[in-house]
Amino acid sequence: MWVFTAIKLYRNMFYRLYNFIIFYEDKNFEGRSYECSSECADLHSHFSRCNSIRVDSGNWMVYERPNYMGYQYFLRKGEYPDYQRWMGFNDCVRSCRMIPMHQGTHRLMIYERPELGGQMMELTDDCPSLYERFHFNDIYSCNVMDGYWIFYEHPHYRGRQYLIHPGEYRRFHEWGGMSPRVGSIRRIIM
Repeated sequence: MWVFTAIKLYRNMFYRLYNFIIFYEDKNFEGRSYECSSECADLHSHFSRCNSIRVDSGNWMVYERPNYMGYQYFLRKGEYPDYQRWMGFNDCVRSCRMIPMHQGTHRLMIYERPELGGQMMELTDDCPSLYERFHFNDIYSCNVMDGYWIFYEHPHYRGRQYLIHPGEYRRFHEWGGMSPRVGSIRRIIM
């Protein structure tokens, strides 16, 4: 009995020290599972499908294809009993990345033209509707000065998601965008 207690204590201590995400092959946290505590470019060897996810700690981005490609889904601590809960289109998750903690301000410059050209607008907070705030929907380039952000394809944080981290993005395809269309923008706050 003391062995099981020691293992449970060790596991709880480990979970507090590291960010964890657990993938399950079946809905409602059933079937084969895989625990992950760091980024993984190819999850296919660990499971063939993913129908539920439990985020034990931290913020994560999961990707539909290997090497952080395809549809992206932002997940924070919580339970996702089926793929529709994370706005997924299917049971395909092939890579994941932990989003580093950022404490402090958020600052983002968005541009109406490629190569950081054209009119520039600055954001320091969430924007539920890009069109209502700036009267346009297309972002061709951006410069993330501080913090981590999510671009959403549609207003009010819906549609395809794109993780944007500090640095310059001179063209929309550099953040994985299929087009320059961005409907809303949200800061990732720990």
